[in-house]
Amino acid sequence: MTAESGTHTGREGAKPPLAPRAPELVLCAVDEPLAEAWTAAAQKLAGRVRVHRGSVLDVVAQAVVSPANSYGWMRGGIDAVYAQAFPGVEQSVRSAVLAFHGGELPIGDAVVVPTGEAEPAWLISAPTMREPGERLPADTVHPYLAARAVFLTWRDGRLDHGPVRAFVDTIAMPGLGTGVGGVAPATCARQVAAAWAEVFGERDAG
Repeated sequence: MTAESGTHTGREGAKPPLAPRAPELVLCAVDEPLAEAWTAAAQKLAGRVRVHRGSVLDVVAQAVVSPANSYGWMRGGIDAVYAQAFPGVEQSVRSAVLAFHGGELPIGDAVVVPTGEAEPAWLISAPTMREPGERLPADTVHPYLAARAVFLTWRDGRLDHGPVRAFVDTIAMPGLGTGVGGVAPATCARQVAAAWAEVFGERDAG
């Protein structure tokens, strides 16, 4: 798990600034099946988890999630929307993947790059597929692995100027693999919820 060209550890023993133990997570959906699946999953999770029916770019957030491919190409689905909204972000992702992962970001890892905008200032690229346009099998666990990478990046990742969690309070997340990847909305939602509960230890008792 890596942050952007800037994941330097800083001074040994330096204490990070105080931060919440989990971010606010906004689960975004432009279609009703995913919105319903997100809602069902969010109701079972503790913490600041909510659903937004609409574009991920309409959410007030410091970071957005890119359910990318391992090479950082952003030519389809929500990644194409990001590439249009944030000129240069695709090249930033590909440069980070090359610098820190030799050109191929494994599924289960993530990189953080600046968007060039004031808000959202950061894009977290967490691949759900190795090859662009790949159709995922029904038993895939890639949404879980991608979501877990996002949450670990928030919890443990560092930017040049400090921990990711000190600069990101809200993360806006679209469906992971539910577009080109063909993952069922319920499968995606269930796996994202499992990753959240694992990383932050927050699951509603009900």
